[in-house]
Formats: sequence, C-alpha cells, structure tokens
Amino acid sequence: MATAEKNEIIDFIWEGKDKKSETTKGEISAPTEASARAQLRTMGVRVLKIKPKPKPLFGKSGQKIETKDISIFARQLATMLEAGVPLVQAFDIVGKGHDNASMGDMIMAIKADIEGGDTLAEALGKRPLYFNDLFCNLVGAGEQAGVLETMLGKVATYQEKSESMRAKVKKALTYPIAVLVVCFIVSAILLIFVVPVFADLFHGFGAELPAFTQMVVNMSEWAQSNWWMVVGAIVGFFKTWGFFYPRSEEMRKGVDRMMLKIPIVGTIIFKSAIARFARTLATMSTAGVPLVEALDSVAGACGNIVFYEAVKQMQVDISAGQRLQFSMEQSSLFPNMVIQMVAIGEESGAIEKMLEKVADFYEEEVDNLVDNLSSLMEPLIMVVLGTIVGGLVVAMYLPIFKMGEAV
Repeated sequence: MATAEKNEIIDFIWEGKDKKSETTKGEISAPTEASARAQLRTMGVRVLKIKPKPKPLFGKSGQKIETKDISIFARQLATMLEAGVPLVQAFDIVGKGHDNASMGDMIMAIKADIEGGDTLAEALGKRPLYFNDLFCNLVGAGEQAGVLETMLGKVATYQEKSESMRAKVKKALTYPIAVLVVCFIVSAILLIFVVPVFADLFHGFGAELPAFTQMVVNMSEWAQSNWWMVVGAIVGFFKTWGFFYPRSEEMRKGVDRMMLKIPIVGTIIFKSAIARFARTLATMSTAGVPLVEALDSVAGACGNIVFYEAVKQMQVDISAGQRLQFSMEQSSLFPNMVIQMVAIGEESGAIEKMLEKVADFYEEEVDNLVDNLSSLMEPLIMVVLGTIVGGLVVAMYLPIFKMGEAV
C-alpha cells in the first residue's frame, strides 16, 4: 500500500477564517482539493480561497520535466502494455530506466498510487502540471473500455504530433528574431568600436567629410554616448513585457491577433492552429468524449486566442443544438476545405478519420512553410548583414577614395 506521504502530492495555497473569525492563510498538501478542504475543516478553518501552488516543472532531482518527457513516457508505456507487460511492472521498468531522474521519480510515485488502489487516470490526474484533462480523459476512456494500450498509443501519437508542431512554430518565429538580433549586434560593434578609429583618422585630414560618412560618424558618436540608454530601453522593454503579458488578457489577445497578420509567420501560426484543432478533436472523439465537453480541451490546444474564442463560441452553439459544420461556418475562421471535410465526417459517421486527414494535411503544410521560411531567411540574413557591413565600410572608405581622386 502507498503511504499517506506518497499520496500527498499536490501543494495548495489557502486563505480562510479561523475559529475566532480572523483571516488566516497558509499551505497544505493533499491528494485532491476536496481532501485539502476536509483537512482544513478539521483544523477549524472555514476556507475562502484555495488553489494549487504554482511551481516550476522540476522533480526532486532538480531536472526539468518537459513535454517531450511526457511523450516518451506515454509511448514507452503503450509499447510495454502492447507487449503484455503488467501495468505496475511496466511502470517499474520505465521509471527505473528513464534518463530524466525527475521524470523517473514521478513515474515511481504514480506506480505507488496505482498500487494503493488508484486507477491510472486518477493517479495521473493528481499531477495536473504534467498531465492535462485531455491526457487523463483518454486514459480513463481506455481503462473503462479495456483498451488502455490502444488509447495510450493514441495519446503518445497526439503528444508527439503536438510537440512537433510546437517546435515548428517556434522555429518559424526564431528566424526573424535571429535576423534582428544579429543585425543589432553587428551594427553596435561597428558603430562603437570600428567607426571611431576611422573618425579619428578623418579628423586629421581637416577636410569636409562626405554626407554619408558624416551621417555614420554622427551615429557612432551618438551610440558611444548613449549606449546605456539603448541597453536600458531593451531591458526595460523585456521587463515590462514579462510583467504585463501574463497579467493582461487584452495584451495577450492583441499580440495573438497581430501574430496572425504577420506575412508568412502568420500563415504558419494559422495553419498550425487548425492542425491542433483537428488533431485534438479527432483524438477526443476517438475516446468517446462528448463533443461539447471535448471542445474545452480543443479551445486550449489551439494556442491562439482568436481560435480559442471561436471554439468557445462553437461550444455554445453546439450545446444549443447546432451542428459542428454550421458552427464552424459562422466563425468565419476555418477554410472551406476543413468545413467540407467535417461535414462529410458528420454525414458518414467517420468524423474522427476526416479530422485526422485535416490534421495530417495542415501539419504537412506547416512543415513545408517552415522549410521554405528557413530557405528564405538564410540568404536574407546574408543580404541584410552584407548591406549593413558593406554600407559602413563604404562610408568609412569614401573620404579615402575622394582623396585619391584629388591627388
């Protein structure tokens, strides 16, 4: 049997009134929120607020548990069960052999919960930082239907596809940022360290500098005098962004809407959101999750506030009796091909297969777009850097060329 200590796996922050009706607050560990509330009641505390304590995704060993670790775990467990290995033994094998010590610790803790009488879905549900509702719902459906290994395979495939899509979008966003950062660094080095050497040489000429050269020299003098302002502005921007972005819903909405309008990158984000929508809904439908309930997970999985709001509105429409096809049409967000595929799926009773085809198509589209962007950005970086460096070099040598002509 699992000990109580092993079951106390969630830390909660609470606030309430004590027996003297005075406000008090603190932390408590319990398997569930209901258990935490029950413990507080026995202590004479009337709970006003309680929520899981935010914490970084680190285990006891200090190693970070990443989404790819969860994907690998799901795939390994599915493979073990398909090979006929008992569930508890499979956890033992996967946990002890995991490269990430933190992940291994968590797997062994889940094993202890299962030995203590929990179902796999219940044990996973105690760790919401790592296993979301979609993951737990699919595992629960697999346990009830007696096809746990099949559902774990679907979960693993979903996790792998989602991680791949996330990496592609991240790659697409990284290239433009990389161009800007490299351009800024190269320009700063030239203006602060290289141009002043030429400027001192030009002052000894005693002649008037060409307009282009004078402009570069002025920029260099400004950069030398005010570099701290530039650094302060950059640091201040990121500090301000880091403070307000997580706290301002309107700011997040504005950024998400703006990202969809950026050429090429916006197209990648748009198509990746459709791929996530289709993949998540297909996976939930395969598990037998009701459509209205499934759309909760789908909305969060899209990764963009525009799609989130559209899917939540679709959820309202469908709960009122509207078909998914018509609800998607009213959102004016989904391409006609996607709507028609969904319509065919609804008519034929094979909506899961149609959604999977949509997801496959758009994932391939995103893959091609990212590859094209990569191919485009490589020469673009060379052109931009060449223009900056070449322009500064020409500006510095222009007075020397003119002196040569005069001689």
